[in-house]
Amino acid sequence: MRILHSLDISAARVNSGVSDRLRKQICVELEQLDQLFEIHQPLLAKAKHTAPSDIELSALAAFLHSFYTGVENIFKRVATELDGQSPSGDSWHRDLLDAMTSETPQRCRFISPEMRDRLMDFLQFRHFFRHAYVLQLHWLKMQAVVNDCHDAYRALRSEIEKFLSALPRAG
Repeated sequence: MRILHSLDISAARVNSGVSDRLRKQICVELEQLDQLFEIHQPLLAKAKHTAPSDIELSALAAFLHSFYTGVENIFKRVATELDGQSPSGDSWHRDLLDAMTSETPQRCRFISPEMRDRLMDFLQFRHFFRHAYVLQLHWLKMQAVVNDCHDAYRALRSEIEKFLSALPRAG
């Protein structure tokens, strides 16, 4: 019940115009993520049973990169619209993820600490992918993250929907 109480308090702190704009922005990002999963579903299903070829491994790496980038886009929107700023500096990606687990004067916690820990694997993979050659990808190192991606997204989406349901609506 503590979470629901916190969500109710948060809703009173947010202007309904801001919350409607944020809700629309997040919904667009979620639609993009849904499409990403739909397009890659055959490859994700295959990877659960068969080690991917080099080309498939590259596609899965690009998928993971896109997945976390979409998640981070949502976090940036929350930070900008509700917190008034996004973290900056050398560790801004990690700081942004950490910030989503904290309550601020404008909002309640956006994601749970457990979700933060789960998403850290995707953030770390994306960092590796951005700075590596495709030749450096190894299935055994990616397998757990690839196999957890869909379940992690479902759990994240549930947390986001709970947050959005507590935001005030215009009208």
